[in-house]
Amino acid sequence: MSLNTARLDRFLAQYCQISRRDVRLMLAKNRVLVDGRIAHDIDEIIDNFSHIVLDGQVIQDNASHYIMLHKPVGVVSATQDSEHKTVLDLLCLSEYSYKEQLHIVGRLDLNTSGLLLLTNDSRWSERLTLPEKKVSKRYLVTLKNKLTPEYIAAFANGMYFDYEDITTKAAKLTILSDYQAEVELTEGRYHQIKRMFGRFRNPVIALHRCSIGNLQLDEQLRAGESRVLNHDEIENINNI
Repeated sequence: MSLNTARLDRFLAQYCQISRRDVRLMLAKNRVLVDGRIAHDIDEIIDNFSHIVLDGQVIQDNASHYIMLHKPVGVVSATQDSEHKTVLDLLCLSEYSYKEQLHIVGRLDLNTSGLLLLTNDSRWSERLTLPEKKVSKRYLVTLKNKLTPEYIAAFANGMYFDYEDITTKAAKLTILSDYQAEVELTEGRYHQIKRMFGRFRNPVIALHRCSIGNLQLDEQLRAGESRVLNHDEIENINNI
C-alpha cells in the first residue's frame, strides 16, 4: 500500500458525497475524530493509516504491517517473477492475509541471504532507504581467497567505480578469519560488496545480511521463515 495523503476536507467530501462547505459544518459540530481526537482543521493532512471516525462510526481503519524475513539464497526480492520463487511466495496467506499489500524494503539479490524487511508503510520504509539517513547495513561475507589487512584501508577509503563515475562511501571491514569478513555499509550500490572485493580479484562465495540499523536478524528464524516485528523494533526504525 502506498502511503497516499489527502486533506481531511477532501477525504470527507468524497467519502460522504457532500460539499466541502458541509464538511466545515461537520467539523464545527465535533462530529469527526482523527486518531482519537476531535478534528477541527479542514487543512489537516491524513493518510492511509489515519484512524477516522464519523458520528461514532469508523470510516477508515487500515492497519500497518511490518515483517522480518530470513531470505534464503535462490529467492528473488520481488513480488512477482516468472522464473524464481519470490519472497512473497514464502509468506503463508493464512498467516499474512495482507501480504499482497506489502512492498520490499532494501532488496537482496538472488544469491544473497539474510535480513529482509517488508511493509505496507512507505514512510517507515523511506526512513531505511533514503540516502541522507545513512542507515548502516551489516553483512557477513565469505571469500574464495585469503583476506589481508590491506582490505581494511581500501574499504575505509572508498573505491572509485568509473562506470558510474562515483566513489563509494567509507565502509567498515572487520576480518573475522582468513576467509570471512564483516562489512558495514551506509549505501547500497549495485553489487557493491562483490565489486569491492573484485578489486582484489577475490570472489565472494556467500553474502548474508545480518542487520539494518540496529535491527538484527532474529537468530531463531531459519532460512525462509518470517515473523511480525514487535513494537520496539518498529520504533527503533521510527527513531532513525
